[in-house]
Amino acid sequence: MTVTLNAHNVVAARCAAEYLEMHENKEKGNLVYKIEVFLNSSILKSWKDSIIVLQNTKSLSPLSEELKLDTHCIDSIALKASVDVSAVDWSYSYNRKKLSEESANDTNWNGVRTKLVPNDWWVEDLCELGMDLYKRVIVHITNKGLVSHEVIGEALKAYAYRRLPGFSKGIQSGDLSKTRTIVEMIVQLLPSERSTVSCSFLFKLLKAAIWVDSADLTKDELIIRISQQLEEASVSDLLIKNRSEETLLYDVNVMHKILDEFKIQEQNFGADAAQDYKIQEMKRPGILSEASKLMVAKLIDGYLTEIAKDRNLPLPAFIDLAEVVSSYPRPSHDGLYRAIDMYLKEHPGISKSERKKICKLMNCKKLSADACTHAVQNERLPLRVVVQVLFFEQARAAASSGCSTPDLPKAMKNLNNGPHGSSRSATTNTEEDWDAVATAEELLALKGEIAALRLGNGIERSNSRDSKQYGDKAAISKMKRMFMSKRVFSKLLSSKSRQTENSGSDSSGSLGSAIPEEGKSTPSRKVRHSVS
Repeated sequence: MTVTLNAHNVVAARCAAEYLEMHENKEKGNLVYKIEVFLNSSILKSWKDSIIVLQNTKSLSPLSEELKLDTHCIDSIALKASVDVSAVDWSYSYNRKKLSEESANDTNWNGVRTKLVPNDWWVEDLCELGMDLYKRVIVHITNKGLVSHEVIGEALKAYAYRRLPGFSKGIQSGDLSKTRTIVEMIVQLLPSERSTVSCSFLFKLLKAAIWVDSADLTKDELIIRISQQLEEASVSDLLIKNRSEETLLYDVNVMHKILDEFKIQEQNFGADAAQDYKIQEMKRPGILSEASKLMVAKLIDGYLTEIAKDRNLPLPAFIDLAEVVSSYPRPSHDGLYRAIDMYLKEHPGISKSERKKICKLMNCKKLSADACTHAVQNERLPLRVVVQVLFFEQARAAASSGCSTPDLPKAMKNLNNGPHGSSRSATTNTEEDWDAVATAEELLALKGEIAALRLGNGIERSNSRDSKQYGDKAAISKMKRMFMSKRVFSKLLSSKSRQTENSGSDSSGSLGSAIPEEGKSTPSRKVRHSVS
């Protein structure tokens, strides 16, 4: 009888021949010998046949393992995956977008026949293997040391997308035990070098690990890796949903751990640098540069804006996250202002003291002109913050027109800090009034003031370009407006302290009694406060 051997039946035939002891000592050219020749001359020289045979060894274990059929196939696959791409002349599966991009950059590309073989040409075919065999192949390829860490990372990414249903959008169903095993295997196989996979992919792995309740070791490893390249992430990456039984919509604690780890690694690098260690092949710009700290700060601002929409989010959790990156450079606090405003919008029932706490997170000096315009009209902000915003907008207008920038008056500083430890009822009442949200009347007055400042500032700049002779007039105009701003501040301040004018208490350190005294001050004091 004639038997046709192929990649699909050769493992079964080899195991049967071994079981029947069809060796050369029984008869020359026996079946074992013929199958070995077929394997070495045909199967193991073919890329795809080697993968098919390796898959079939699983069902005939342990006999196939005793015959080392799996080992021979793994050696063949690893050898082919490690060759230079210029030597690849066999067929392989590749449906990735990178192929067209690389082909377009190929100087020999003529659009018809010439094709550039990508470095990761082999990753899709290996996705057909089961977990155990896949792990053995990847370890073997890695140990050869001929394939870059980035390609290994790309292979693991392809396997995750193929083997984990819903991985791209978040795993929420399926065999939890199998998924957990795959996730833990991928994390274990990740190269130790930074940036071998994207931060977005690491976040997807972390989300999957949390969902299937992977071992703490796996989750901790992912948190460390993410912290090493956190500046590469997007806000959507950071949004890790809690299980349905949890009160909060997002897992804020995990994000806090990532930020803590980011700061720890930054401190570790600082200690190394202090000892003059020579760091070669350093691939951690995110931990070293001020630019990356700025990127992380902006990232957290966006994250805070999103989680602020959760009405169950407690204020301490919001403030704690914001304070972790408070020391990082932020030229603008617009993003932080948006997050604070979103929290105030979604949590209208918070107390005055809580509003004061959350507003202390931002620096009104670092708000853009657009943010200032919005803040002055924002009925959710405490009046003290609205007045501060207007003052700093005045300071910005003064600086841009060439006038000296006014310092924050003492009464204005007291608005931010407030007296502590005083038992006088007048002070307490005034503080409570300033922590309250601004009324529509007060916002309208402040809005008109900031509009007047901007209009006048624009006119002055235009006049100064037309002729130098208008410079003195512009300065005088600015001084008049600054006096007007001071009067607006005084009216607002005095209206808040009207309840306590006649209390007769000592005025030292008290905001309520300091304002009338300021109102009675001489013109020279007014100029000092407004013009510095």
